[in-house]
Amino acid sequence: MSAHTANSEMPVSATPVRMVVRKLPLVTVLFWILKVVATTLGETGGDLLAQTLHVGYLHSTVIFFGLLVVALVVQLRARRFRPAIFWTVIALTSTAGTTLSDLMNRTGGIGYTGGAVLLSTGLAIVFLAWWRSGQTLDVENIATFRGEMLYWVAILFSNSLGTSSGDFLSDSLGFGFGTSALVLSVVMGVLLPLHYLTRVNGMVLFWIAFVLTRPLGATVGDYLSKPLDHGGLAWGTMWTSAALLAALVALVAYQTAADRRHPLQLLPEPRHRRTGKPQRLNGELVTVTVPVGNSLEKDLGFPRIVR
Repeated sequence: MSAHTANSEMPVSATPVRMVVRKLPLVTVLFWILKVVATTLGETGGDLLAQTLHVGYLHSTVIFFGLLVVALVVQLRARRFRPAIFWTVIALTSTAGTTLSDLMNRTGGIGYTGGAVLLSTGLAIVFLAWWRSGQTLDVENIATFRGEMLYWVAILFSNSLGTSSGDFLSDSLGFGFGTSALVLSVVMGVLLPLHYLTRVNGMVLFWIAFVLTRPLGATVGDYLSKPLDHGGLAWGTMWTSAALLAALVALVAYQTAADRRHPLQLLPEPRHRRTGKPQRLNGELVTVTVPVGNSLEKDLGFPRIVR
């Protein structure tokens, strides 16, 4: 549609504004439930391939990283938020992170403490690069290719770190699976009042919670799948993974239906965080009309799409 045609359809009292369709979900209660289920599946799925099926950590890591690359390319090429694609990538970062962490810690011999230190350092480097890049640090408002790539790299390091942290708590410190899950749940519970009752930066709390949900998922997965003499419920990695996969599919289907009923709000065109210069977006661009005199934020949830 030409600009002339688009303008002729707009009322005189409306202003055209270019917006970007979201590709990443809002951080809600459903987000965290899906995150825990997906990362728990990553723990048991990684163990299923590497240990139960005797594929080994090295070959399993190669397989999962190959699948992760394919899924990530699909996600980066998507024009809007697709729950099935997004949570597939999350689950694969978890399985790849599980086998990578076990490969370093067990096969590589650096141990859980060494693995946690190494991955923490890597995650800190990613955050430093992210901060220096000028991309938005708000994970709900990422709308550029570079910003989304940094987001996914940070997630991969976070999930790998979570595996090492969970193993460190349950094995190195001797807490066991149940106690480790309880400790992590308590820490997660402390983050909630910090978010609502203090001025602690929300993105800092988000990434702390994101890292902690990984060992929480790991310990829960181990608790369900490990033998009784190891402190687990002896469900086995195959049945535990099947149950978690079914739960994940059901939750993703629910989120997909909810997203169709109530589409996510649009984002403004991305700009450099410090210079304010426009940046190359990574998503579908639409033009909306905003009534003159109304605030942009008030109308973003119910725009009239022109093109």
